[in-house]
Amino acid sequence: MKHRVHQLSSKTMFNPSVYLVSLGCAKNLVDSEVMLGTLLKARYPVAKLPQQAEIIIVNTCSFIQEAVDESRETIFELIKYKKSGKCKYLIVSGCLPQRYGKQLAKTFPEVDVFIGTGEFYRIVEIIESIYHSKLRGKFYLGKPVYLYDHNTDRINTSSPGSAYIKIAEGCSHRCSFCIIPKIRGPFRSRTPESIIKEATNLALQGVKEINLIAQDVTYYGYDLSPQIDLKFLLSQLVKVEGIEWIRLLYVNPHGINENLIGIIKEEEKICKYLDIPIQHINPEILKAMKRKPDPEFLYNLFANIRKEIPQVTLRTTLMVGFPGETEDQFNELINLVKQVKFDRLGVFTFSTEKGTLASRLPNQVPEELKQKRKHTVLRIQAGISRRKNKELIGSIQEVIIEKKSPAGAIGRISSQAPEVDGITRIIGNSKELSPGKIYELVITQAGTYDLTGEVYQSL
Repeated sequence: MKHRVHQLSSKTMFNPSVYLVSLGCAKNLVDSEVMLGTLLKARYPVAKLPQQAEIIIVNTCSFIQEAVDESRETIFELIKYKKSGKCKYLIVSGCLPQRYGKQLAKTFPEVDVFIGTGEFYRIVEIIESIYHSKLRGKFYLGKPVYLYDHNTDRINTSSPGSAYIKIAEGCSHRCSFCIIPKIRGPFRSRTPESIIKEATNLALQGVKEINLIAQDVTYYGYDLSPQIDLKFLLSQLVKVEGIEWIRLLYVNPHGINENLIGIIKEEEKICKYLDIPIQHINPEILKAMKRKPDPEFLYNLFANIRKEIPQVTLRTTLMVGFPGETEDQFNELINLVKQVKFDRLGVFTFSTEKGTLASRLPNQVPEELKQKRKHTVLRIQAGISRRKNKELIGSIQEVIIEKKSPAGAIGRISSQAPEVDGITRIIGNSKELSPGKIYELVITQAGTYDLTGEVYQSL
């Protein structure tokens, strides 16, 4: 996903202007926001368009081949501004340099500096080295150990009233298909005090919704001393005045316990929303993925969550076309989708990522078959989503307003996470609505993914 982070500007013009593009997930976006905050503190003006910038930065993703392709295409797109525009220096940061290292210089000789996931926070120092001709090499690819905190300069670029908080960095799981641990380093939690202070600061800026992100939020705190857990963090966050919605993203199914379910159920501020990527249901496939091969556990988990939290929104991510996946194993995945009836669902096709165990497995599934299986899952899920959305017609839902237009306004109800889920359109008189505020809404229409409603009252 591409975020063009250019909506801020500075009156100070003695430093070169900068344009920043952020690719990939929300975790990468937070890194981009740290770079942006650092640049603005150093009084670098931020250009609104790439053709206006003397320095262009693209913060890349390389989780799967599709992300690698988008990163490469974006770099090629931005190179043209260096060849025929105002741009003097092009900087590539993030996962792509951390993963591919110095070989990128051959593909992109026009790029001046490559910065990895562990050194992006040095962006001002690196830019100043460029301009004062003190640059020592074009690669900054140190071991990823950096972890931002509440004192870090960061500019929130999410829609009004909403923000991501990265509660941890890296991953210590070893799924056979995933390159993240090599790119981001081992799992390392921020202190609860730092997270609470950041949430408090965001609330003072008018943020109503915080989305907690990490590669696995349920692993939070296990590496701290003394050891704490996600429930403890949530019990402190709900006390932050001004924050109304707290959402958990990227929840490992085997990290969910009764304590976590209990606090989600009991605390009004915690969105009844769980994003639980499971990838597959067949035990042989799960075992080959280096994940716990226990389909019965997963079925029971979803049933128990729905029993304890009847209004919960369940989201998952599935992977089709893993090496050796047979038609029968794929049908087990189809049966899961039909039986559990997830409220939200994303599907990846297996990507042969060099450096992962799965890339060397035999019986690789043809790309055409992967795509066919992906579309089959999405078609079934579309019908489920449409029926679930229609059940909401006539109900009253809380909605956060993201933006207004002459035709009305666009927002999200609490069961719609930013960027990955649908939206809610607000019709009727929207003149009184303010972006970033939460209102009550009556749902009047429902599509496959999006909803429409009319404001009931403000909160």
